[in-house]
Amino acid sequence: MTISHPTTPLVAILRGLQPAEAVDVAKVLYNAGFRALEVPLNRPGALECIAAIVKLNLPDTLVGGGTMLSVAHVEAVYEAGGRLLVSPNCNPAAIRRAAELGMYCAPGVATPTEAFAALDAGAHALKLFPAEMVGHGGLKAMLSVVPAGTPMWPVGGVTPETMAGWKKAGATGFGIGGALFTPGVSLEELGERAAAFVNAWRALAA
Repeated sequence: MTISHPTTPLVAILRGLQPAEAVDVAKVLYNAGFRALEVPLNRPGALECIAAIVKLNLPDTLVGGGTMLSVAHVEAVYEAGGRLLVSPNCNPAAIRRAAELGMYCAPGVATPTEAFAALDAGAHALKLFPAEMVGHGGLKAMLSVVPAGTPMWPVGGVTPETMAGWKKAGATGFGIGGALFTPGVSLEELGERAAAFVNAWRALAA
């Protein structure tokens, strides 16, 4: 099964998203240029949010779950229509199951051992987490040993201003949480934040 990478490799981490606002939030992010939306499962209502966003049928957009820690999480997100796995850790069983189901897998890794275990299990991209701990040097070292072309996405503390340093170190995308979406943020403010990230990425990718 061939799975394509997100056309814009910025993952919106929507921790604390409420079902009643999921559709409006997703539309704002999509219109700003985001093409990967993740709703972490460690907050109430996550599966309902995923199902609501999936029903929008946003073109070329990956929708799925974050903080996916088990095979049960994978199957629940898949049943809700999600096709993206994001996790803070490397759980080979969860990655394998998601890959079997045709989901795009971006598990969290912080060491070469975890990186290779994730790739062996079927990961399509590696979420470098926590990015602040690994640092630019850690990313460069990781890239020197993983297969060429492996997507590496720092997550944790990323802002439009810090993206350039990570890109120079070899990052090919980002997961963006609190600097983008926080519970209670207005749609207008969310749109402004989203545009800042997308514009920064496009400038770096040009």
